[in-house]
Amino acid sequence: MALLIILITCFVIIFATSQPCQTPDDFVAATSPGHVMIGGLFAIHEKTVSSEEYPRRPEIQKCVGFEISIFLQTLAMIHSIEMINNSTLLSGVTLGYEIYDTCTEVTVAMAATLRFLSKLNCSREIMEFKCDYSSYLPRVKAVIGAGYSEITIAVSRMLNLQLMPQVSYESTAEILSDKSRFPSFFRTVPSDFYQTKAMAHLIQKSGWNWIGMITTDDDYGRLALNTFEIQAAAKNVCIAFKEVFPAFLSDNTIEVRINQTLEKIIAEAQVNVIVVFLRQFHVFNLFNKAIEKNINKIWIASDNWSTATNIATIPNIKRVGKVVGFTFRRGNMSSFHAFLQNLPMFPKHKNKPLNEYVMLLSACAYAKDSDLSQCIFNRSLRTLAYKAIERNFSLRNNFLWDYTEPGVVHSIQLAVFALGYAIRDLCQARDCQNPNAFQPWELLDVLKNVTFTDGKNSFHFDAHGDLNTGYDVLLWKEINGHMTITKMAEYDLQKDVFIFTDQETKNEFRNLKQIPSKCSKECSPGQMKKTTRSQHICCYECVNCPENHYSNQTDMDHCLLCNNETHWAPVRSTTCYEKEVEYLNWNDSLAILLLGLSLLGIMFVLAIGIIFTRNLNTPIVKSSGGLTVCYVILLSHFLNFASTGFFIGEPQSFTCKTRQTLFGVSFTLCISCILMKSLKILLAFSFDPKLQNFLKRLYKPIPIIFTCTGIQVVICTLWLIFAAPVVEENVSLPRVIILKCEEGSMVAFGSMLGYIAILAFICFIFAFKGRKLPENYNEAKFITFGMLIYFIAWITFIPVYVTTFGKYLPAIEIIVILISNYGILCCTFFPKCYVILWKQETNTKSAFLKMIYSYSSHSAGSLAMSQASLDSTNSSLGMTNPNADGKSAASQKNKALQAQAFADICRENIPGVSKTLPRKRISSI
Repeated sequence: MALLIILITCFVIIFATSQPCQTPDDFVAATSPGHVMIGGLFAIHEKTVSSEEYPRRPEIQKCVGFEISIFLQTLAMIHSIEMINNSTLLSGVTLGYEIYDTCTEVTVAMAATLRFLSKLNCSREIMEFKCDYSSYLPRVKAVIGAGYSEITIAVSRMLNLQLMPQVSYESTAEILSDKSRFPSFFRTVPSDFYQTKAMAHLIQKSGWNWIGMITTDDDYGRLALNTFEIQAAAKNVCIAFKEVFPAFLSDNTIEVRINQTLEKIIAEAQVNVIVVFLRQFHVFNLFNKAIEKNINKIWIASDNWSTATNIATIPNIKRVGKVVGFTFRRGNMSSFHAFLQNLPMFPKHKNKPLNEYVMLLSACAYAKDSDLSQCIFNRSLRTLAYKAIERNFSLRNNFLWDYTEPGVVHSIQLAVFALGYAIRDLCQARDCQNPNAFQPWELLDVLKNVTFTDGKNSFHFDAHGDLNTGYDVLLWKEINGHMTITKMAEYDLQKDVFIFTDQETKNEFRNLKQIPSKCSKECSPGQMKKTTRSQHICCYECVNCPENHYSNQTDMDHCLLCNNETHWAPVRSTTCYEKEVEYLNWNDSLAILLLGLSLLGIMFVLAIGIIFTRNLNTPIVKSSGGLTVCYVILLSHFLNFASTGFFIGEPQSFTCKTRQTLFGVSFTLCISCILMKSLKILLAFSFDPKLQNFLKRLYKPIPIIFTCTGIQVVICTLWLIFAAPVVEENVSLPRVIILKCEEGSMVAFGSMLGYIAILAFICFIFAFKGRKLPENYNEAKFITFGMLIYFIAWITFIPVYVTTFGKYLPAIEIIVILISNYGILCCTFFPKCYVILWKQETNTKSAFLKMIYSYSSHSAGSLAMSQASLDSTNSSLGMTNPNADGKSAASQKNKALQAQAFADICRENIPGVSKTLPRKRISSI
């Protein structure tokens, strides 16, 4: 018995779907009663068929070509209405629906619209003509649909007559945003203005500028083409060819147009990117032909077909190339997925599309899932014979889920929710269980300002009636042998940016960019376009920008001129370079090295100061002139090392004035102290009584230091007052500006260095005379070496300084300062530190006395032995040589006098030594 019922049902299904419209009720695809009726328009079938080439009778033709994806859209509307009815949103008010199949034909859609507008509760299906429809009550209060803009535009013009709200879930033609022409139209998707803008942005971002475009010959295709041309031109993208297909598959010229288009694609070999604004059945046929001709391109898919599973499952679809598509943002699909899983085979309300699906699925029961869609489509093109439904027959719910387009389903849900929330707001003060509670135009006013939600996010229509939710950017790629539609990025409408989901999608996008699609090789920055005779601006030659000209963008028409005074540009420059300001920067490797050496010198100074302080009472420290003199010399060395820091960094007025004066005064102080010590040695070795008395009166340590240093202070002060160093920009070089310290007066600069040289030369002369003192105290010898190092460094400096030009000029002076400073520091203090640290046995009073006795005794004994030997020799030979005797005696006497002088120096500098040293004059020997 159950089997018989099934067979009878199957027969009814076959009969109902195989006959054209006989009565108005036959025209309804699906319906369910409710207090508030909502109409729906869906292109469930691909086309209409007629036995004649042109219709001769005004009758609605039979529809063929069952579209599973559109069928799922009707289920999405039904499911969304059931969600509202099962919720507490409308408080006892239920929504009903009347869904019509437009068969992708404007005429059929207008017939359905006439029924929407027909009078409610009328025994006949009539639409009254009125001058004012304010009190008119039609069958439905609002309409959801249609999908195609061509149909939507026609329907909207009719609905405008009664200001019946129309909410489209997929129509994206920009013209529909014009409220003066379509005042009752709303949509839950963005306008094509944003889609074409996103496409043009993606094409430009990928570096393509020579593309093709294929559209349909209807309002949707023409408007999309016009909008895209404007957006592409703004992005400097040229359209190499524009092909237009007949809008409807019933047009018998479509095969010819597809073949012509493919031949054009083959001919335009440089075009590798094609933008496609077509319907799904157009793309299906186009790709099948493209696979036959081995055409491999990048296809930019519009929202109409970017998620079409029936196209993605075409055998060998990967051979057409890459598909990058745009689709609407998706929402939570879990509820709709559960609805499909529990979809009844025999619905309780009229649902002809579901019945037809069951029939077609039964006819294709043994087809694989991969072939099922094509089987259903092919079967729907002809009348089926009777076929029994088997006991184990199922609706293959997972198959339906695979063909679901999440973005479109979410848009349908939003359309239903928008009407549901608007009805809720309108019915708060009305009894909407009464069909006469409100007119459609009253619902329209509420819908304009309604805020609704999909359970997660809130939405509202903008002033144009659009819902700008943004786009998902899709990439078709093969995974495990199957073409899979994956999300690559999101497009933000407001910010006009692409947001990539992860690094992998970024890499995939980079791979796409490797495929060129250009008429001419892109002129890189630094070049300009030289157009050819081609009518397209994208076809040109590239020439380099001449010197002092630049281009900072790709494909610039002209190079721009630089300001030669402050900027420059080489040949093929991408910008006018501001002349770089150069100076010895802190980050410069040479500057870092020199600063390191200066810091090392400061550490040496501090270490020596600590060593001398800890060994204050040792003979070596006391014999060096005392701790005060050592501290003054070390301080001057510290300042010398510190002054090098003022030579580095951006020159400032303060640093320019400070660096030379600080070095000059501190170095003069150092030389003055050493001069005082050298004078003391000269005093000790002067044997002319008159000269010795003069030197004793001259030897005033503190006045000498202050006087010598004071003269340098006066020189530097006059320098700063009358011709102070200033910061100067040298712009004579073609590419750089040298920022340097101009010394102000080379005479003053030379006077400062010359004065130091004079003092150093005097030190050298004084110290040279005492160079033969004992090793542990031979300070004069090391002072001599130190002065020699100074002279060598500064004599070398002069020619190098004069011939050097550029930012490293200060480094030359730093190097000379470091060499001279290190030379004097090492020669003055390192030998003493060596004795203090590693020869401590010689740095005691007893060892020091022993050294003095040994040196003095050796000098005196040498004089006596030399004199005796000379007398003996002269006697034995009987000869006399007064001159020889005198020279030999004088030489030995000088050695003895040096020893005596050394002893005198020790008595003055080392307390306690004076009592133990002999005061016997060498002259008495």
